[in-house]
Parts: sequence; structure tokens; C-alpha cells
Amino acid sequence: MSEHVVLSVGQDFHLRRGKDHIIYAEMPSDSVYSIVQRKRQFVPYAAWGYAWNMFYPRIQQNITIDGVDISVENVTPEEIRFRLE
Repeated sequence: MSEHVVLSVGQDFHLRRGKDHIIYAEMPSDSVYSIVQRKRQFVPYAAWGYAWNMFYPRIQQNITIDGVDISVENVTPEEIRFRLE
């Protein structure tokens, strides 16, 4: 079973329960797109987290983030369309 997802620049998506969130971070060039992987931890009375940008060549269609396989169907400067495997 696969899930289709469309993210505009800056939109957040939770990969799965117990997994990280990702954010589409645009295309810094015509041939590269960026996804932010965000980890977040909750402790009593506080929340903290950290994130980092990952850069992929536009032609790369299969990526894995936090152990989740992602099949990128289309990427533009405005949005990314992908399917979770």
C-alpha cells in the first residue's frame, strides 16, 4: 500500500508514527531539490529539536529518509509529489 503526498515549499509532513517529519525546502538550482529532515523530542515542560537540509539531484527518484522509502514522482520549484512505499 502506498500513500501519495504533495508538499508545497515550507509544508511539513510526518513520515510515520515514530519517524521524522520532512519539509519541502525548494530547489536551490534547476538540477537540485532540498528536503529538510526534522527530529523533535518532547520532555516535560519543553520541546526541542533539530533539523538539517538534504540535497538530491532532480533526476533522483528513489530516496530513503529515516528508513522510509520515498518515490519522487515530480519536483518543481513550487512543490514536490511523492509516494511512500
